[in-house]
Amino acid sequence: MDRLEMLARALRRELPGLEVRENEPMRNHTTFRIGGPARLMALPRSEEEAQSAVRLAAELGVEPLFMGNGSNLLAADAGVEAFLIKSFDGLGRLELAGEAGIRAGSGVLLSRLANFALANGLTGLEFAHGIPGTLGGAAAMNAGAYGGEMAQVLTRVTYLDEGGAPVTLPVERCGLSYRHSVFSDHPQWLILEAELAMAPGQAEQIRGRMAELAQRRREKQPLEQPSAGSTFKRPEGHFAAALIEGCGLKGVGIGGAQVSEKHAGFVVNRGGATADDVRRLMALVQETVLRETGVALEPEVRLLGF
Repeated sequence: MDRLEMLARALRRELPGLEVRENEPMRNHTTFRIGGPARLMALPRSEEEAQSAVRLAAELGVEPLFMGNGSNLLAADAGVEAFLIKSFDGLGRLELAGEAGIRAGSGVLLSRLANFALANGLTGLEFAHGIPGTLGGAAAMNAGAYGGEMAQVLTRVTYLDEGGAPVTLPVERCGLSYRHSVFSDHPQWLILEAELAMAPGQAEQIRGRMAELAQRRREKQPLEQPSAGSTFKRPEGHFAAALIEGCGLKGVGIGGAQVSEKHAGFVVNRGGATADDVRRLMALVQETVLRETGVALEPEVRLLGF
C-alpha cells in the first residue's frame, strides 16, 4: 500500500464528512476540459476540513497540491499522481469587513466577489468580474486584467502551511509582482481566505465599467472555446499575442489544440485536444517566437503531472 492509498483510507476514517475521490478525471475540473485522472482529490467544505486534510497528509509525508476553478491549469493526459485539494466547492465565505472591506474564502469565484462588491457599492474589483478563477488562485498568481490586479485590493491573506497551521500575511509580505507571489513559490500552502480594501463608489458607474470590460472580452477573446486564458505571461516591453501573431502563428494548430484565430495569446481546445497537443503547440510557439524575435515566452498556465 503506497502513501496515497494510506492517505485515502485515513481521510475517510478520520473525516467521514469530507468528499474524497480517487482517480478523478481532471478534464472535469479544468477550463481546458483536458486531463487524465487525479490519483486522490479532496473537496473540503469548511476551513476545518481543509486544515484536517492537510494535517493528515503531512503526517503521512504527502505534499498536497491545491486548485480552485482550474482556470489556469493544464493536467497531463496520463493523470496527476498526487493529492489534490480543491477549494472551489467549499471555502466560500463572503462578508463585509469594516466600512469598505471584504473578507472572502479562497473558493469564491471572482465574478461572485465582484458582484458582491457592486451590490455593496464598493469599487476596485471591476477588472476581476470576467476572470474565471477563484480568489485563492487569483491571490496566488496576482491575477489581473485591463490595468487592474489583485495587488491593488488585497490587504492580507490567510493560508495553511505544510503542517496545516494557519498563518496570516499582510499584503506587504505576500511578494506580489506580475503573475507571481510567495504562494507561487510554495504550492503546498493552501490559501484559506483573503481580505480586500475597496473604496465607496456609485453602483451605476461600477456596473457600467463591468459591462464595458465584459463587452471588450466578448469582442476580443475566444470565450466560446475551452482554454486557460492567456497562455503566456507578458514579456517585458512586449505583448505575447502581438509577438505570436507577428510570427504568423495565429490559427496554427496541433491535433485538437489551436492558437486562437480571435486572440493569438490564447491556446484553445477546438475539440478533442489532449494535454500533449497543447504542450507541443506551446513549445512550437515558444521556439518560433524565440527564433524570430529573440524573446522568450514564459507560460502563464500551470502544468500538473508533467
